[in-house]
Amino acid sequence: MDMLGGDEIAAAALTDWRKLAQGLHARYLVDDFGAAARFVTAVGEAGDAAGHHPAVMIGPGHVDLELVSADAVYRDGEGTAHVVEWVTQRDVDLARRITAVAAEHGLTADPGSVSVVELGLDTARSATIAPVWAALLTGDAASQGRGSPSDEVRDATGRVPNLWFGDLDGQAAPGQRFHVEVYVPQEVVEQRVAAAVAAGGTVVDDSHAPSLTVIADQDGNRGVVCVA
Repeated sequence: MDMLGGDEIAAAALTDWRKLAQGLHARYLVDDFGAAARFVTAVGEAGDAAGHHPAVMIGPGHVDLELVSADAVYRDGEGTAHVVEWVTQRDVDLARRITAVAAEHGLTADPGSVSVVELGLDTARSATIAPVWAALLTGDAASQGRGSPSDEVRDATGRVPNLWFGDLDGQAAPGQRFHVEVYVPQEVVEQRVAAAVAAGGTVVDDSHAPSLTVIADQDGNRGVVCVA
C-alpha cells in the first residue's frame, strides 16, 4: 500500500492523532490500570478486525498508541518502489476506529502531549559506520536500513530511538556530530521552544521554523525541535 503524504494525512483530520516522524501517535487519559487494560483490549479487537495493530504503551494515567505500516511503498523520483515504514490508508482507517473506541470508553485524548525522540549523526560515511551503530544500539545487523531506503538504524522492538545519518562534507571542520531531534505536535512547538529558552537555551537557527528550530544549551550542544 502506498505511503501517504503530509497533505493527505492532514486532510484526514484525525483530531486525536498527530503525525510525528514515521507514524501516527495518540495519547488517551485513563483513570487507572483497569481502564487502560479494558481500552487496550477493545483496541486489540478493532485491530484484529482490521488485520493491523498499533504499538501500545500503558503508563501512569495514560495509554500511548502508535500506528505505522511496515510495508508502505515509497516511490522515488525515478519511479523505483521502496518498502518503508510509514503511514498508509490502513493506519488512517484504524486511527479513526480507535478514536471511536476511545469515545465509547469515555476517554479523553491528549494530542498535545505526544512526542518522539530520534538521534541524528552527521557523517560522510554512513554506509561504513552504520553497521557499528546497528550492533551497538540493537545487536542486530538487520537494523541498518530497516524500514528505510537509507542507512538509518531502526530497532524492530522500538526500545531505542531511531538513528539517522545527516550528510557531512568530508572536509568539514570537526564539531558536534550527534544531536537529538524531538518531534512534537505543531500546536505546542512554540511552547516547547520557549521552555528551552527559559531554561537557559538559545535559539541558534529558526530559519526553517516551525518545522525545525535548533536550540543550543549553555555549553553549545545542539538539539532540534521538529514538527512532522
